[in-house]
Amino acid sequence: MDFKALAGGSPFNVAVGLRRLGVEAGMFAGLSTDYLGRRLKQVLTEEGVSQAFLLDMEAPTTLAMVALDAKGSPAYSFRGEGCADRQLQLHHLPQLSTQIRGIHVGSFSLVVQPVADTLLALVRRESGRRLISLDPNVRLNPEPDIEIWRQRIKQLIPYADLIKVSDEDLELLYPGQDPQQIARSWLGQRCQLVFLTRGGQGASVFSEHGHQRVAASAVKVADTVGAGDTFQAAVIAWLTEHGLDSIEGLQQLSKNQIGALLDFASRAAALTCSKTGPDLPYRHQLD
Repeated sequence: MDFKALAGGSPFNVAVGLRRLGVEAGMFAGLSTDYLGRRLKQVLTEEGVSQAFLLDMEAPTTLAMVALDAKGSPAYSFRGEGCADRQLQLHHLPQLSTQIRGIHVGSFSLVVQPVADTLLALVRRESGRRLISLDPNVRLNPEPDIEIWRQRIKQLIPYADLIKVSDEDLELLYPGQDPQQIARSWLGQRCQLVFLTRGGQGASVFSEHGHQRVAASAVKVADTVGAGDTFQAAVIAWLTEHGLDSIEGLQQLSKNQIGALLDFASRAAALTCSKTGPDLPYRHQLD
């Protein structure tokens, strides 16, 4: 079996994706001082991601093994117990300047401790002051107990302004429930936009303007690793480009603008699917 080492991880990918799409971004994370941790830091540096919120940790780097099926869909296996990315604690929380317009959180860092409680505290502290974006991105290998995921997502939803979720996530979290009903329940709280990605079936967005859909772009799929993270980064980048990356900005969005945003994010995700691994697109590729 051939192995190829690639730098990645959901929030890591989103940070890199934002930079490639022309948006200033930093990453609040614990990085190992081991060889792999230094490699991750080097990649972030090369991509132009701010290091202001990175902390060195004397703990190993999490490893994720990704196996692809015939359709390029990934299955993940993680080795992360006691690793550096989990070590963020409450006393590590940074004070944020007005330059920081939004915070994105997602994936298994939401449910593994102590980082999970640290991120929840950050979101609680900053909700209402900056745009909060959430992507559950459920990975059962690091935390197999779906009830822990359900409880933590339930705690985070009231603080989120923008939520992206995949159909696979919803089926794991709320099996058999109607996605539209779930989206509407979230929109009944702070949330202004709920994006639902369906892989080859395209994507949808729910808002006060109703439900809009876009078909998946026709591409030759290499694999789907990083596609959801690309979609997330593209949503934030589009909002930033249009000066709408704020709580007030989301409230001003017209139905046509939301449709354009959905189309932009879907095209970006399709580009990532055409390449191997989480190789996120650059802004000029989307013109």
